[in-house]
Amino acid sequence: MKILVFSSLAYSLVNFRGALLCRMKDAGHDVVAVAPDDDPAVSAWLRERNIEFRIVSMNRTGMKPLEDIRTLLGYVSLILKERPGLILAYTQKPIIYGGIAARLTGNIPFYALMSGLGYLFSPDGSKPGLKRSIFLRLYREGVRRAKKIFVFNRDDHEDMIAAGIVDRDQTVIQVPGSGVDTTHFVQQPLPAGPTHFLMVGRLMRDKGVYEFLEAARKLRQEFPDAQFSILGRAEVFNPTGISKDDIPRLQSEYPVTFLEETTDVRPYLAQSSVFVLPSYYREGLPRTILEALATGRAVITTDMPGCRDPIEVGVNGLIVPPQNADALAGAMRTFLETPGQAQEMGEKSRAIAEAVYDVAKVNDILTGHMGLQNVSHPAAAPSAQLVAKQA
Repeated sequence: MKILVFSSLAYSLVNFRGALLCRMKDAGHDVVAVAPDDDPAVSAWLRERNIEFRIVSMNRTGMKPLEDIRTLLGYVSLILKERPGLILAYTQKPIIYGGIAARLTGNIPFYALMSGLGYLFSPDGSKPGLKRSIFLRLYREGVRRAKKIFVFNRDDHEDMIAAGIVDRDQTVIQVPGSGVDTTHFVQQPLPAGPTHFLMVGRLMRDKGVYEFLEAARKLRQEFPDAQFSILGRAEVFNPTGISKDDIPRLQSEYPVTFLEETTDVRPYLAQSSVFVLPSYYREGLPRTILEALATGRAVITTDMPGCRDPIEVGVNGLIVPPQNADALAGAMRTFLETPGQAQEMGEKSRAIAEAVYDVAKVNDILTGHMGLQNVSHPAAAPSAQLVAKQA
């Protein structure tokens, strides 16, 4: 069977779906990966694995009708040319316009992988308005004929029903996120020396960057040896983004080191003691948390959909209210006052990653529900790391 996989960014095809693409290819299917940008490293990676790559233009941020229509027509043209037996789409615009295109070209079996509800379900974007109404209507049209809709956390299904995106009779299946390659992200011993808190994520307000900065400032006077770092990509076009020009000022005002985007996040996780993600963005299930679990790190995150799902409070991490720097500082203080907890919780994190979030197990679920499994190729999950994954 030929399978089209629609994405909104080329690098995500490898970083987030590489193992799934390879799994489908190994099962004997012809796989065509689709993105709006031409990334030479991605196309080379796909070519080496005999996975075809196609480009369909897309404006990734905001609603621009002419450009969105161009994306829809591009999908329709590609579907008519490739004649796939199945389409899988993930992230908002590929799901919306991929789902509509699948209907326009003959109701080709369409599956939506909803990795998070995104900005319009976050506090900054959830206010009623014309833009939100149009988006919700488009989303509903995109998934209206989806065979199955996959979600990453226990909250998204009910919220999609409440927003009118799906009906109760549609098939919505929760899966354990994108999974993590536990052979690539191996357990690492905690570093010697002062406790080091690491945040990994795109530099956006609603990822909790300012809460992390404020918590670090509160703790520095009491614990002068504690270390605080943020690893992430500056976001210029995102509504809540923090630009590169902001970083020098923030580093001068707060006791936090900003680390540049990297092709391999593992050394930074290995150098950390505790992983922190104070996000109030509407996550699916943050890949960064899963990578921290696999590395054997305790996690502090927020009581938000997706973020809280992999955390057993007091077992492998702590959960704090969103947008609350005081509570975040309090949770971080726990590890500063009792350093041994980072070791104990880190061990539990690794066990949870192996038992629940291993990418091979996640892909078993996905391919099983889409009818793509081949018993002669069980649990194939080759490494799919290419560039830093900053959720």
